[in-house]
Amino acid sequence: MRRELVSWEEADRLIDHLMSQFEHDFDAMVVITRGGIIPGGMLAEAMDVKHILTAAVDFPAKELESEKDKLLAWPQFIQFPDDEVLGARRVLVVDDVWGSGRTSTAVKNRVSAGGGIPFTCVMHFNPQRNLFGNHRPDYFAASTDAYIIYPWETDRGTDRVLKDY
Repeated sequence: MRRELVSWEEADRLIDHLMSQFEHDFDAMVVITRGGIIPGGMLAEAMDVKHILTAAVDFPAKELESEKDKLLAWPQFIQFPDDEVLGARRVLVVDDVWGSGRTSTAVKNRVSAGGGIPFTCVMHFNPQRNLFGNHRPDYFAASTDAYIIYPWETDRGTDRVLKDY
């Protein structure tokens, strides 16, 4: 799989591109751990969103043998905001990448079930890996088929990260 290293400058450009797409304000943001924490923080700061919540999701499939069974595993919500915090709010659900789409979709559905009005937002959308047909993020900055490495993931240094992949 092709790898792409994103610089901080490119990350800023991606955030700017996302900002230009929003047609309305959001009352709250749910950032998906861990990938959505930094893009969510950048967006919250740029949009002056004060209600920032987190969702931690796991798809436990280690004991499943086939890839198909792993993809069909139900999500476990390790951490999620209470329904009364979400109710009747326009909620931006933020993650870094929409690969298969399972995590963003699970969080969006859970926000909706809690009474919120969810919108999904990612920096990169991978249509080749998407498991949801024509369904895609409401907002995304770029479309790619690459494995993305963000600048906050390169704590070992750029040269070493690229050699490891």
